[in-house]
Amino acid sequence: MLVFGIETSCDETAAAVVANGFHVLSNVVSSQIDHAAYGGVVPELAARRHVENLPWVVEEAFDAAEVEWSDIDGIGVTRGPGLVGALLAGWCYGRGAARSCGIPFVGVNHLEAHVHGALMPTLEAGNRVDYPLLALIVSGGHTMLYRLPTEAEFCLAGTTLDDAAGEAFDKVSTLLGLGYPGGPVIDQLSDAGDPMGVNLPRSRLSNPFDFSFSGIKAAVRREALRQELEPGRPDDQRVLDLAASFQCAVLDMLEASTDAALRQFPSRGLVVAGGVAANRGLRARMETLAVCHEVPLYLSPLELSTDNAAMVAAQAYRRLVDGEADPFDLTVRANWPLND
Repeated sequence: MLVFGIETSCDETAAAVVANGFHVLSNVVSSQIDHAAYGGVVPELAARRHVENLPWVVEEAFDAAEVEWSDIDGIGVTRGPGLVGALLAGWCYGRGAARSCGIPFVGVNHLEAHVHGALMPTLEAGNRVDYPLLALIVSGGHTMLYRLPTEAEFCLAGTTLDDAAGEAFDKVSTLLGLGYPGGPVIDQLSDAGDPMGVNLPRSRLSNPFDFSFSGIKAAVRREALRQELEPGRPDDQRVLDLAASFQCAVLDMLEASTDAALRQFPSRGLVVAGGVAANRGLRARMETLAVCHEVPLYLSPLELSTDNAAMVAAQAYRRLVDGEADPFDLTVRANWPLND
């Protein structure tokens, strides 16, 4: 079965063709650079860029997969969570294509797709995934820990009480004048900094599986003011040390909560998914953690860590192969918890 996927939940315009739920024939992603000047995603601008980019992104996806619309058996589109205007751009395009081609159409939960994206290499290799699992979903908009008793059940164990981890990276990078998006920039610059150079706080919460990153963000601001750091100076060793110390503190908190959850909930595997899963330090820590708990690690490949349509098409396959389809009068959901 060939499934065509569309992802437009935030600022990536993506289209992909996936066979049988795991074999990626094409995966085209166009990242919008317009938002760098604002230090964050501008929702209205993102929606307009999706409308402009979708036609050529879709064409590239079909060309790369060497298929035609007549070859597609179903369409999956991100329904939520995300920015309403951005979601609607992809939703209307996918729904219109499904109507025109007379093929089934399903809405996909963006977070569930991220989890499935981390499992795709294992499934493509013909290996079985055993449940229950523990999943850390960490991105610019979400930081959550879920228990998965089965592949269709998601039980929330912990979540961020304020900023998402990726959002904290973006805001700290903007504060230090290092650029946007902040995650890749800080990850790269941290190699030249001392992760123990600045003493930054780690949150301690009543629920050990929850997260909080507002405190560390404020601490970085205070430290930058105290040291009178000049924005946009990656050649300043003090800036490098602060960036490395910030990243170390964030990774400490992500690791601590995940470790606590693995100790509390019997799991037969650890899933790490979302844009921040591309962070090299986090990947190394999760690999070590999985070894310590003697569980397999399902880590998103780099090309499936950030927002993409291959994971959407793969998740849609699970419903389409069972003959399911959504009605065309369904609409998007800006907020869509996995346990809903």
